[in-house]
Amino acid sequence: MTKSVKPAKPAASATASDKLGKTQLVEMVADRTGLGKKQSEEAISATLDAITGALQQGRSVGLPGFGTFSVKATAARTGVKPGTSEKIQIPAGKKVSYKMATDLKKSL
Repeated sequence: MTKSVKPAKPAASATASDKLGKTQLVEMVADRTGLGKKQSEEAISATLDAITGALQQGRSVGLPGFGTFSVKATAARTGVKPGTSEKIQIPAGKKVSYKMATDLKKSL
């Protein structure tokens, strides 16, 4: 048995300061799935923990229709300290990269 999922309603006036927080996300999931808010919060937390764990292991995470998260290495480089224009060395590190799914990109 499949549940129908209501499409998200576009915001009336979206601005750069509009942000969907975890609380609002939990409410949306609860409304769309019929789960309670506690169950929705547990499901979202478990999902985020699984994604975080995979990224920490160096694995990429693909979410069909949404995109792919992956870990990329950054090279050591010289930067400029704001305010003083002093040159500083920025060590090599890692960052999380996101590549948007084609379907999502077309729908925006």
